[in-house]
Amino acid sequence: MLTLTSALARTARLYGDCNAVLDARCRVTWSEFADRVARAGAILLSLRIGKGDRYGLICRNSFHQAELIHAGYWIGAIAVPVNYRLAPPEIAYVLGNAECELLIVEDVFSEVMSSDELLPWSDKVLLLTDTRIDSRWPQYETLLQEARPAEMHDSAEAEDALLLYTGGTTGRAKGVRLSHLNIVANALQLGFELRPRSDDVYLHVAPMFHSADLLATPYAMAGAAQVYLPQFSGHAVLEAIQRYGVTVSMMTPTMLIMAMQDADIDRYDLSSLRQLIYGSSPMAVEWIRKMLDRFVDVEIIQAYGLTETAPILTLLPAAEHRQAIATGDHDLLKSAGRPVPGVDLRIVDERGKEVAAGAAGEIIVRGPNVTKGYLKRPEATEAAFHEGWFHTGDIGRTNGRGYLYLLDRKKDLVITGGEMVFSSEVEAVLYQNPKVHECAVIGVPDETFGEALLAAVVPAHGHTPTEEELIAHCRGKIGGYKIPRRFVFLDALPKSAMDKILKTELRKTYGGKD
Repeated sequence: MLTLTSALARTARLYGDCNAVLDARCRVTWSEFADRVARAGAILLSLRIGKGDRYGLICRNSFHQAELIHAGYWIGAIAVPVNYRLAPPEIAYVLGNAECELLIVEDVFSEVMSSDELLPWSDKVLLLTDTRIDSRWPQYETLLQEARPAEMHDSAEAEDALLLYTGGTTGRAKGVRLSHLNIVANALQLGFELRPRSDDVYLHVAPMFHSADLLATPYAMAGAAQVYLPQFSGHAVLEAIQRYGVTVSMMTPTMLIMAMQDADIDRYDLSSLRQLIYGSSPMAVEWIRKMLDRFVDVEIIQAYGLTETAPILTLLPAAEHRQAIATGDHDLLKSAGRPVPGVDLRIVDERGKEVAAGAAGEIIVRGPNVTKGYLKRPEATEAAFHEGWFHTGDIGRTNGRGYLYLLDRKKDLVITGGEMVFSSEVEAVLYQNPKVHECAVIGVPDETFGEALLAAVVPAHGHTPTEEELIAHCRGKIGGYKIPRRFVFLDALPKSAMDKILKTELRKTYGGKD
């Protein structure tokens, strides 16, 4: 069976004595990890979470969160990792939309539970803490010590395993339903290309509420040890690589750039590194060259995918990165690679007809790793699928050898530091300010974050809002990464004859992608 429960059972059976977790406080073998997962499953059952139920997690990266996500797989429940950078109203929307019956909260985020929006969950909290503290909520480690292992649920491949919320071009975040088959299929697809090893050490840098963290799955299935980075910084990444002998990690370009720019990088022993995978946002060719120069003996691999594809669709392998540098083929470095085995990919025009190689169009895909759809969003699911093909909303082209080149995204979607932000949501918050008459938010190139948000604002008559005022207005209403980094104040926004704001013209003026 291609399920995450059978995958964990297999790993524990074949690699039981190998390290599953490397942590400053402890070492956990795969057999011990499976036992802890089974006992965590018993805790969920005792808190009335059973087959088909959903529960939220507001936690930083940790092996405890990994246990609690796997505990859901173990008993047939569905984990909903929540982006802890969201504002309370946004968190409440996710929990309500997912109908979470329990909320697992790391102690450093416990204050968020005092917000009015989260009152409905105030009596449904399991606290995740390293030390026993006075609290009205039950504490995970205390319950784990007392729990007896739950029986493994015999999940079907098509059952939902994980619910991840992603941004879109319009409206609120959508809950992407990922089945056991989706995740395991992509792990096998990646395993064929990446060749994970039992002696690998995988560093979790991407937040666990992101689909990018699923890249760890093939390595876990191969018996590799896992290291969890609670909080990203370039220094923390370098420290973890040296301390634990990390061999593999996946990071956004922003993360890699920040690590390479660390003033002390030359003081660290990074010789254990075997593979570095990057993706989630564009990376300039000059930075790819710098990365290849810095990590001469490391396999540098680019990955492209979506939450809806669990997550990877294409890879540009290490050999082709080196080949591009050796031959001066910088165009190849701009490619997202070719589809992983089992993924069919086409480029189609607005009528859904496949276009010739070299022509631009929408990227559509199908494969066992593609989601079945969005939770409670039948109209969005129907719009995304046509005749079995998933429409990504990304614009690209292929060359004669099947390499994919990403040309654009849905215009209103901005990816900043690997985080997806839809501009309509930011605009809605800005419009709540009485000093704002009209506004439009676009993405513009940023050397560190790939893209940054720029807000073009037409002040209301008689008002002169400042950048500082509007930033303060946004705080607490949306996540900090969604707040525009730049504001421009205009007399009028460019519009079409139908009075539609022309963001294309704003991009031309301020350097955004047309």
